[in-house]
Amino acid sequence: MRIIGIDPGLLHTGWAIIDVAGSSRTYVASGVILPPTKLPLPERLDFIFRGVSELCEKFKPDVCSIEIIFSNKNPKTTLLLGHARAAAIVSVAHNNIPVFEYEPNIIKKALTGAGHADKEQIYKMLKILLPAAKPKTADESDAIAIAMTHANMARFNVQ
Repeated sequence: MRIIGIDPGLLHTGWAIIDVAGSSRTYVASGVILPPTKLPLPERLDFIFRGVSELCEKFKPDVCSIEIIFSNKNPKTTLLLGHARAAAIVSVAHNNIPVFEYEPNIIKKALTGAGHADKEQIYKMLKILLPAAKPKTADESDAIAIAMTHANMARFNVQ
């Protein structure tokens, strides 16, 4: 099974591709989609949509794992993040790829065993589980963690 993990964001959308065969996980690729900040919102959303579509065409994932939005203190920020997330989900769905959604605390728990782990703990665990992965940004690291979450949860048919 090939998984695309997506950490949605209007400024930085992290993505990662991993392959899963039984209990084996193999890092394939990862990166960040960076919509130009000077573009109007609809064009930035289209940039994310097209970027995710290109990844789906290039890597041919079987499933998508994406983070569920948590509510920020600023409702406008939450709404904008929701737009970016929707652009990614619609892109994946347009490519006929099933989408699995995970809450941030489930992602942390699936990787570290603790639902309130910090980013450093997640990064350290990723280095152990996928030594070939060398994320350059937190968004990329989070996307790898999101993909790994589905790899771990799918074994138990948990969605």
